[in-house]
Amino acid sequence: MSQEINNRERRKAAIKDMLRQLHEGKTAKEVQSVFREAFEGVSASEISEAEQALISEGLPVSEVQRLCDVPSAVFRGSIEEIHAPADASKLPGHPAHTLRAENAAIQKQMDERIRPLLSRVAAGSLPPQALLPEIGALLAIDLHYSRKENLLFPYLEQHGVTAPPKVMWGVDDEIRALLKESARLAAAGDAATAVKLTEALTRVEEMIFKEENILIPMLLDTLSAEEWATVAKESGGIGYCLIDPPPVRRATPGAQPSAPTAPAEGAVKLPTGFLSVPELTNVLNTLPVDITFVGADDTVRYFSQGGERVFPRTTAIIGRKVVNCHPPASVHIVEGIIADFKSGKKDHEDFWIRMGDRFVYIRYFAVRGESGEYLGVLEVTQDIAPIQAITGEKRLVSQA
Repeated sequence: MSQEINNRERRKAAIKDMLRQLHEGKTAKEVQSVFREAFEGVSASEISEAEQALISEGLPVSEVQRLCDVPSAVFRGSIEEIHAPADASKLPGHPAHTLRAENAAIQKQMDERIRPLLSRVAAGSLPPQALLPEIGALLAIDLHYSRKENLLFPYLEQHGVTAPPKVMWGVDDEIRALLKESARLAAAGDAATAVKLTEALTRVEEMIFKEENILIPMLLDTLSAEEWATVAKESGGIGYCLIDPPPVRRATPGAQPSAPTAPAEGAVKLPTGFLSVPELTNVLNTLPVDITFVGADDTVRYFSQGGERVFPRTTAIIGRKVVNCHPPASVHIVEGIIADFKSGKKDHEDFWIRMGDRFVYIRYFAVRGESGEYLGVLEVTQDIAPIQAITGEKRLVSQA
């Protein structure tokens, strides 16, 4: 056992040393010749541990991100999948199976749809614009990356695996940018399209390798059955890349479920998390809109207290009939909206009015339960004059 631990630590140190040498300018070929023996049988978890150790020791995430694709070439063919996937991960509906299916579809799109056209564009026998539909299809890779970043990475982080998600997310964004730039160049008929798109496809393939040989084994070794089931359930809300939606499995066999984070005493438990009463109160008050909720019995139940209220509200209206909160001339409008919501004829109604320098947008929404039953009305009010005044783009943080 001590020998195994020593070998693992030795290899971990070798990986860290390799990354440092790459950072200092050595080529992948030079590094590969030096470390081939040390990497024999290296596992995915050792690579992630080395990345995490480097970041903990002060190497910026951006530097590890810049090196992210180089280790793929060095490790290719030598990574030992010691964390063998459970049988369940090979079944349609398991998120690991979905990731692999998408990767196969992405590879097929590149090999069978894009590269034959790309070779003709590079040779000058086809205009760059011919690539646009196929690049557009590949841009759906954003859904693949988004599911990874917003569903899988949070669970790794909860288990203490923080460095690999940060590095991989940064590379995902670089790939997104390369594909978007390729599409822009193709639309403009720019001769640089072929070079930029070739770079993008190479980066995509490197990411496929890392997902298949590092990320998925790491996930299978880390996530519980309960966590996999949640990922499968919530994946449809983000969408899928170049494949049909997979079946949603009710349960995903695997490791024992991990204990969820327990809410503090007195917290308001919601389907997607929990908040203390002070947190919930101030979250609602921080929203850049005024909110008022009228229950199914037509009485006012709640209103937020944001800093830029449009219409006055006092706690005296809580429990008051909503028709009594409006001037007589507009009561029939209120009654009509509520009647339409209750009958199911409508689900929302909007109004907008000028109030001095303000342009007030007033929206009413029917609030319904899971089975469609009417629960009440949500009124959302906002001064949208500042929003209408927005022009151009803002990509930099404002100075304090």
